[in-house]
Amino acid sequence: MGKTNKTALVTGASVGLGAEFCRLFAADGHDLVLVARRRDKLEELAGELAKKHGVATTVLPEDLTDAQSPERIAGALAERGVAVEFLVNNAGFGTNGAFATSDLGRELGMLSVNITTLVHLTRLLLPAMVQRKSGRILNIGSTAGFLPGPFMAGYYASKAFVNSFTQALSFELRGTGVTATVSCPGATATEFAAVAGNDKSALFKAAVMGAPEVAAHAYHAMMRGQAVAIPGVRNKLAMQSLRFAPRAVAVSMAAALNRVDGPQLPPAR
Repeated sequence: MGKTNKTALVTGASVGLGAEFCRLFAADGHDLVLVARRRDKLEELAGELAKKHGVATTVLPEDLTDAQSPERIAGALAERGVAVEFLVNNAGFGTNGAFATSDLGRELGMLSVNITTLVHLTRLLLPAMVQRKSGRILNIGSTAGFLPGPFMAGYYASKAFVNSFTQALSFELRGTGVTATVSCPGATATEFAAVAGNDKSALFKAAVMGAPEVAAHAYHAMMRGQAVAIPGVRNKLAMQSLRFAPRAVAVSMAAALNRVDGPQLPPAR
């Protein structure tokens, strides 16, 4: 496919879903701005995409737990005269364990990346899209955002924010030429589980979807302007079942899946 002269910015671009999104954009001829902490990983991927697809790539190493990182990213784009047509807020991570004994700094850093940076970067780049009457925003939410998640309390709550925020934004953007999509995957084979510390939980011992499949589903939903996208029949059925399950039972089941010491069900309250 020929070059489109449109640019996609992907956060968390170095591995996992982020790298897969970059490959999808490049294959369709879109230039890329790759954002993540690890410069070496970004440059390696940028080189691969430029060589294979002939697209322009810009590498912006940033620690997105830093509250000033969105302003630095926007400044770098302005300096280079880059207009972002596609914004993919993919960066995020989770924590596992009882909140009362968790690492407070890590919990707050997670909320910064999963919520604050996503909102900040969206707010900085959205006005230009609206002015051009053209743009696509893709936020990575989660099936976790549809219920409380004991032993991953902050993470589940952060994804509830992303799911809700994006759906509201999608409504506000009607008729502007800009769309907002939230992808809500379940367990996915990326670095996420190991980083969160729940790779040995029942949730990740069960069937997980592959990153290429999840990314492709989200990518095409974004291009269609779909507000909410849940990949996989298993995930769709699980979310439908939440409509009928008593809330206490659903929370107990989430707790059992998130525990790293086994799937014991705590008593419902």
